[in-house]
Amino acid sequence: MVGVKMAAPAAASIRDRQTVALKRMLNFNVPHVKNSTGEPVWKVLIYDRFGQDIISPLLSVKELRDMGITLHLLLHSDRDPIPDVPAVYFVMPTEENIDRMCQDLRNQLYESYYLNFISAISRSKLEDIANAALAASAVTQVAKVFDQYLNFITLEDDMFVLCNQNKELVSYRAINRPDITDTEMETVMDTIVDSLFCFFVTLGAVPIIRCSRGTAAEMVAVKLDKKLRENLRDARNSLFTGDTLGAGQFSFQRPLLVLVDRNIDLATPLHHTWTYQALVHDVLDFHLNRVNLEESSGVENSPAGARPKRKNKKSYDLTPVDKFWQKHKGSPFPEVAESVQQELESYRAQEDEVKRLKSIMGLEGEDEGAISMLSDNTAKLTSAVSSLPELLEKKRLIDLHTNVATAVLEHIKADLEQYKKALTDAGCNLNPLQYIKQWKAFAKMASAPASYGNTTTKPMGLLSRVMNTGSQFVMEGVKNLVLKQQNLPVTRILDNLMEMKSNPETDDYRYFDPKMLRGNDSSVPRNKNPFQEAIVFVVGGGNYIEYQNLVDYIKGKQGKHILYGCSELFNATQFIKQLSQLGQK
Repeated sequence: MVGVKMAAPAAASIRDRQTVALKRMLNFNVPHVKNSTGEPVWKVLIYDRFGQDIISPLLSVKELRDMGITLHLLLHSDRDPIPDVPAVYFVMPTEENIDRMCQDLRNQLYESYYLNFISAISRSKLEDIANAALAASAVTQVAKVFDQYLNFITLEDDMFVLCNQNKELVSYRAINRPDITDTEMETVMDTIVDSLFCFFVTLGAVPIIRCSRGTAAEMVAVKLDKKLRENLRDARNSLFTGDTLGAGQFSFQRPLLVLVDRNIDLATPLHHTWTYQALVHDVLDFHLNRVNLEESSGVENSPAGARPKRKNKKSYDLTPVDKFWQKHKGSPFPEVAESVQQELESYRAQEDEVKRLKSIMGLEGEDEGAISMLSDNTAKLTSAVSSLPELLEKKRLIDLHTNVATAVLEHIKADLEQYKKALTDAGCNLNPLQYIKQWKAFAKMASAPASYGNTTTKPMGLLSRVMNTGSQFVMEGVKNLVLKQQNLPVTRILDNLMEMKSNPETDDYRYFDPKMLRGNDSSVPRNKNPFQEAIVFVVGGGNYIEYQNLVDYIKGKQGKHILYGCSELFNATQFIKQLSQLGQK
């Protein structure tokens, strides 16, 4: 029997809600109690790539172990039998996955099976599992079967994407292909709607939907309205029974869902911005909150004819646990570099204090002054030693962001050299560039150090080892390239609809209320009051530039909340590639 989705307990964000749902699933679909003193039941987690992508930004390996997960394995990997351990499955209900799960039942791999589907499983596929369990005499071993409605990936407290695996199926190119058939378009729209439906089930709210006319966003709105309406009509099995709006951030009224089409703004995804998070996504290998770097294993010159040194590959998770990331991910890059420098100096001061106190504790002799000093500093040293774990974590984060910031700067520096070479190859005169560099050098000599934001750049800063003439020139120009704060098109549209403003840009947007008994083909909203909560979702792909713009916008709106979602995340290079593919036959 397919389990019914349970309402999430109180949570402050969509990240919290999805995390709570995952922990409940890993606890055999029983609410997980944080302060439980008992040992967890040891189990294995079996997921497909979709399930892995949903879990990885939310739960660390340590958190999985705390939940009793001894092994986490891919469904289609070679797995040995562990007959005395229960298995929790978390997979999409695809034909291929169902076949492999049935094979697991036949092979008697585990003690018991808790089958959790990311999206709702069809009746026919459920019957396939039942038949396989009967044939394998494993009916009693199939403990629970649940539809989890978790088919989306949460990256931030206020940001989600639909998928990482097979994202080309819902990409900008997939939606805008000139040769796409009606059947193919229906499949794309159904995929997007399924994920959005899962999102609102997890959120525990039925939205009021607004969308532009004549776009893919309108197609999504029509289908989502229908799917929500059909679920609400079945009063006994509705996933929104009781409408759990009292449980969390979205608490006072129903949220507004604004569906916009990527084609309303093709310029923003092509921008190269200077905020830290967007810049990391733009120039580094950054996905699902993990950045992968290649670091040289040494800086010394290799002997002539020797093999080039291998590059070390490192991965860093940029998550809410990282307080520096949380504070500075939306800051301009120069401010980030200076903040890392300040953190480093603060760490060194604390480290020096510990060393000084240790030295005092080692004093010998009968000198009364020394003994008095020892007595006065004992408490200080005890305090300093107790803060060592925090100090070590601080050092780890400093090293992390030093490496990431250096990698970003190296990439910018390489790009500058490539542009110079391209201009030279094209026969361009680079004298103007040399003039600007000389002019900047003179200006620097005649004035105080350049200031970015509220901080001042020190002559020998954090990134001095990579700041040669070219990169110094880049960094000094950064403050002039940081985008001035202004509302981007998606933010303007959201502002108009959320605040109920009359504007030609949005006056003709369609209005859907899935709770109304009959569909409404009107652009006139029944609700006349400004919304307190809103979700803006970009059909065709989004980016960290739009996300940060919305974050900055809502900071000035006390008591209001916004979530940003998109079918996929891309940077400028990835978007240009999709645009170029549309021009190919």
